[in-house]
Amino acid sequence: MSIPALLAKIQPAWKKRLGYALAHGASVRVDFNEQLERFYEMLAQALASGDPGWLDPVIYDWVSASTQSDLQEGQKNITALLNQMFSLTYDVARETLNESEALDLVGALIPVFTYALERAARYESDTRVAFVTNELAEAQSKLERLERSKSRFIGVAAHELKTPLTLIDGYVSMLRDLLAEHNDQIEILFQGIATGIRRLRTIVEDMIDVSLIDNNLLALHLQPMWLGQLFTLLEGEFGPIAASRHQTLEVRRFDGSETMIFGDPERLYQAFRNVVSNAIKYTPDGGRITIDGRLLPGFIETTVTDTGIGISPEDQEAIFEKFGQLGDLNVHSSSKTKFKGGGPGLGLPIARGIIEAHGGTIWVESEGHDEVRCPGSTFHILLPVRTELPDSRLEKLFGAESRQET
Repeated sequence: MSIPALLAKIQPAWKKRLGYALAHGASVRVDFNEQLERFYEMLAQALASGDPGWLDPVIYDWVSASTQSDLQEGQKNITALLNQMFSLTYDVARETLNESEALDLVGALIPVFTYALERAARYESDTRVAFVTNELAEAQSKLERLERSKSRFIGVAAHELKTPLTLIDGYVSMLRDLLAEHNDQIEILFQGIATGIRRLRTIVEDMIDVSLIDNNLLALHLQPMWLGQLFTLLEGEFGPIAASRHQTLEVRRFDGSETMIFGDPERLYQAFRNVVSNAIKYTPDGGRITIDGRLLPGFIETTVTDTGIGISPEDQEAIFEKFGQLGDLNVHSSSKTKFKGGGPGLGLPIARGIIEAHGGTIWVESEGHDEVRCPGSTFHILLPVRTELPDSRLEKLFGAESRQET
């Protein structure tokens, strides 16, 4: 008896066995029996022609019909179904045919089902990859929308805070003038208010800068400048602060510090100021902060090295994310220079935004965090050596015009 004839002989028992074994529920069984009939017809064609490719449309449709829940759970799959179908077909053949006929039919079915399993595995793999890719794209899109919303909120909130802050500052100044004969105790209160206003103004301005950086709206006013001049200003500002904590702030001169470049000195000073302030803050009293660097082909590398408590490898990228906070927030204290003094977590993100707007990059190296051993940290700031103003047409071509002069 031919192979197609053997398959036809087991068809009634085969359909009954597979229908009850693989489909659960009357309504599901009706739909499944229709698909089973289609599979049988294609299987018969494959055996008659010797071409297992007849099964391709059925397998592809079954894989394509997988629901989102099936793909998410990763449990139901067509490969497993085909394995069950072959196992049940083998049982039906043994029960319906004699031993010789069963061996002949199963021997003919093995390469066909092997082909079907390979095809199903490939289709399912492609489908799952496409599903996961789509899920990742949707998640990325949601994150980007959330980030844009956060950035807009930061910008709006900062501008809304700036106006009442200016009013408070003005009224305090007028009140101070009205109380010209006030005593020392009132003067202390005025100084406290003024300090709070300055601190709040700094936070508001940082929030505005973060919003500008996030939206690629940070304006740079490029002009000839020398990093060495910025370092001198940093030494003048932070030298007394470091001395008050018995720290040593050393500014070394190197070839790159005396090289003329085009940059925004005010913004670059802000970036270096944030990095140095961070180094002082996380270095214990009696420690050392060193500003050094070197001239590289096409770049100036500046390093800010401290003998502080260090940064864990897993946190070395997080510190450049806005509002990134390390340590216990329950013991948070707001200060720019006190040991482990906290803040809103905007200084280093702003520094990175300014450096990257100049075409540079910033990163940190540290053996890890240890408040006893104090392994220290080294911040690397790499800036391109620009000896002339960028061509505005090229800037526009590469989408950087909004970050340059307006």
